[in-house]
Amino acid sequence: MKIAIVHDDLMRRGGAEQVALSMLKAFPEADFYTMCYDPESTYPEYKNYKIHTSLFQKIAKNASVMKKLFFPFGIWAMKALKVKGYDVVIISTTFCSKYVKVDQQSIVINYTYTPFRLAWNPTSYDQYNQSRGISRWIFDIVIKYLRYSDAKAAKRANYFVAMTPETSQRIRDAYQVTGEIAIIRPDVKCRNFYLSDKPKTYYLLVSRLEPYKRVDLCIEVFNKLGLNIIIVGTGTKAKELKAMANSNIEFRSGLSSAELADLYANCKAFIFPQHEDYGITPLEANASGRPVIAYEKGGVLSTMIPYVNDASKATAVFFSEQTVQSLSEAITKCEQLEFDPAFVRNHAEKFDESVFIDQLQSFVSKKCKNLSDEVESLAGINITT
Repeated sequence: MKIAIVHDDLMRRGGAEQVALSMLKAFPEADFYTMCYDPESTYPEYKNYKIHTSLFQKIAKNASVMKKLFFPFGIWAMKALKVKGYDVVIISTTFCSKYVKVDQQSIVINYTYTPFRLAWNPTSYDQYNQSRGISRWIFDIVIKYLRYSDAKAAKRANYFVAMTPETSQRIRDAYQVTGEIAIIRPDVKCRNFYLSDKPKTYYLLVSRLEPYKRVDLCIEVFNKLGLNIIIVGTGTKAKELKAMANSNIEFRSGLSSAELADLYANCKAFIFPQHEDYGITPLEANASGRPVIAYEKGGVLSTMIPYVNDASKATAVFFSEQTVQSLSEAITKCEQLEFDPAFVRNHAEKFDESVFIDQLQSFVSKKCKNLSDEVESLAGINITT
C-alpha cells in the first residue's frame, strides 16, 4: 500500500507539525508533501525525511513571506501540486493541504485540526476586525473566495478525522459533512518529558505571542499577584507584552528541547489562558507531572481532569472567564492544592504518541479493507492491499 502525507506548511514549531511527525512515524515509508519548508524554523526531526514542496517554496523563504503571499500564490501552488500514484493520501490540514491534486481512486483521509480560520472564522483575526471601508470590502471578497475554494477541496475527502467533538462539529458546519467523523486526539511525546523531585515556585507559559493566546491576561494577573512566571515563545506581540511585564515576569525563546523539558518539570504549574482547538502544551505539562491552570473552553475539556474536591485525582484547575479576577482566583486555589505528579503523568500517557500511532494505523487499515471488500464484491475478484 503506497501512502502520501500532505501537511499545510513546515515553517513553524506548532502542535500540528508535531502531529504530522507522528503520522510519519505511523507510516515511515510514506512520501511527505507540504507547501513550503524551512528546516530551521520547524522541528529538526523533519531533516530525517525527504520533503516534497510546492512551487511556492521558491518564493516563501520564511513564515512572514509565506503569510503575506499565501493569497493567491500559495493557493495556486498547492492546487498545482500533484500527489498522484498513491493508494492513500492523508491530509494534515487547517488551511491548504487539501488543495493538492490526487488520483480519483486514491482514498483521501482528511485529518482536519479546524476548518480554515480566515475563511470560516475571520473575526478571530485582528486585521479583519480593524479593517474598514474598502479594506473590509476586499477582505470580504477574499473570504468569500476562500470559503468556496476550501469547501470544494474538502469535498474530495473520503473520510474526515477530527481532534475533539468541538472541532468535529465545526467540520460538519463548514463542509456540510453528514457521515462519520472519527476522533483521533493529537499526541504528546511523553518520552521527551520527566518528573522532577524538587519542582520550584515559578509558573510557566509556553505559547506564540499572538493576540488570541491571551498572554496579556496572564501578564496582568502576575503583575498583580507578584508571583514568578517564565513565558516562553515569540510572536508579533512580543515587544508589546514585554513592555507590560514587571520584573517578576521573565521571557525566554530559542530553547532546546532539553531546556524546555527542564522548565516544564520544575514549574509550580502551567498557565493556559486561551481558548484553543486542542492544546498540546497542557499535555506536555502533565507529562512532566505538573498541573495546568486553564481557561475552561476548547480542547482542555477533552484532555484535562479538572479539580473538583480531590487534587490527587486531578490534572488541572479551570477558570471560567478570561478576566483578571477569574484567573487570579484559579492561581490562588492552585497554590493551596497538592497534586499527585505520578497520577498527572499517568494521565498524560493516555495521549502518548504510541496511542495516536496505533489509532491512526488501525483507522487507515480499516478504511482500506472496507474499500477493498466493496470493490471485490462489485467486481467478483480478489484484491489485496
